Amino acid sequence: MVPSQLREVLAHFTLRGSIAEISPYGSGHIHDTYFVKNGITGCPNYLLQRINHHVFKNVPLLMDNIEQVTLHLRNKLEGMPGARPDEEVLRLVQTHKHRSFHADAGGNFWRVYLLLEDTRSYDIVENPQQAYEGGKAFGKFLALLADLDITHLHESIPDFHNVESRLRLFETAIRQNLAGRVKHVPEEIAFVQQRAEGMSTICRLGREGKLPLRVTHNDTKFNNVLLDKHDRAQCVIDLDTVMPGYVAYDFGDAIRTTVNKAAEDEADLDKITVDLRLFKAFTEGFLKETSAMLTDEEIASLSLGVTLLPFIMGLRFLTDYIDGDNYYKINFPEHNLQRARAQFRLVQVLEENIETVQHTIQQASTSHRALLLNQQK
Repeated sequence: MVPSQLREVLAHFTLRGSIAEISPYGSGHIHDTYFVKNGITGCPNYLLQRINHHVFKNVPLLMDNIEQVTLHLRNKLEGMPGARPDEEVLRLVQTHKHRSFHADAGGNFWRVYLLLEDTRSYDIVENPQQAYEGGKAFGKFLALLADLDITHLHESIPDFHNVESRLRLFETAIRQNLAGRVKHVPEEIAFVQQRAEGMSTICRLGREGKLPLRVTHNDTKFNNVLLDKHDRAQCVIDLDTVMPGYVAYDFGDAIRTTVNKAAEDEADLDKITVDLRLFKAFTEGFLKETSAMLTDEEIASLSLGVTLLPFIMGLRFLTDYIDGDNYYKINFPEHNLQRARAQFRLVQVLEENIETVQHTIQQASTSHRALLLNQQK
C-alpha cells in the first residue's frame, strides 16, 4: 500500500507525536508489517501490521487472546522485583474507539504496537549465550502464563500443531493434486509416510491425559525473541498463535531454529547441521525457568518435540507446495519445496543425535530441580 493509505489507517489509532516516515519492516511470512518513524523527539516509534485474515480467520478472537496474554504478563511482572513490564511485554496501541485493531472498508484488519527500541533478533543463532537467553525467554514466558486459565483463550488456528490433522490435510492434497506436483515429490511423500505414526505420539499422550494442556506460544522461532543490545533476553514477540498446547511444541519449535546452523530454506542440504552446544545452552535456559512447573512426562516429551516440530514444518511446506503455494509467501516457484527438504534434512540430523538430546534434557532438568530443592531447604 502507498504511504497515504497507511497514514489513513494510522489516523484511527491513538498515536503520540507525528508520522515522519513509513517503511516496510521485517521478513515475516504471514503479515505485512511497517515501521512508523515518529517525527517528534521523545515520542515513540510504532509498528503497523496488516493482519492476514486468510490465515487468522477470526481476527477479533485473535486479538482478544493477545490482549489477555499481554495483560496477564504485565500484571505478573509488575509484582516481580527488577522486572520491566514496559520493555518485557508487547504493548498494543488502542484505536480512538478503544479497540485493539481497526477494520477498514476493504475488509483488512490492522493493529499497532509500540516499537521496542534498541532490541535485535537473530534468524541464525551465533553463540551459546544467545541460545541460553532464548531458552530463558521462552521458558519464562511459559512459566508466567502457567496460571492463566486455558479455557479463556481461543484457538487462533485450530489444530495448528496437531500432526494428525496436518497429515490428513497432506493426504487430501496428494489425492487432489491441484497443482499437478505430486509426481515431483515421491521421496518427500515417502519420508512423511514412514514417520507418520511415530510423530503422532504427543497427540496420543495428550488424549490419554498424560500431557497437560498449557498456554503455549506455538511459534517459538528463535527470531521471536527480542534481545537487548547486550544480547540478554528482553521480550517474546509474535503472539498470534498463543493458545492451548503442549510444552513440547514450544521447546521443539525453538530448537528447530536455534541449533540449525543453516537457514530455514537452505538449498544445500549438506550445510544443515546441528550445533549441540547451542542445544545444551538453550535447554539449560529453558529448564531453568520451567523445571519447577513441568511434570516428569512433560520433560520426557521434550525430545519428541525436537523432531516433531521440524517434521510438522516440513509437512506444512510440502503440503503448500503440492496445493500450489496458497499459504506461505514464496520468493520463487520451488521455494516451499526447498523449505520442506531443508526441514526434513534437519529431522534426519536430529534423529541421528537423539540419544544426546535425551541425555542433555534429563541432565539439565535433574540439575535444576536439585538446585530448587536446595534453595527451598
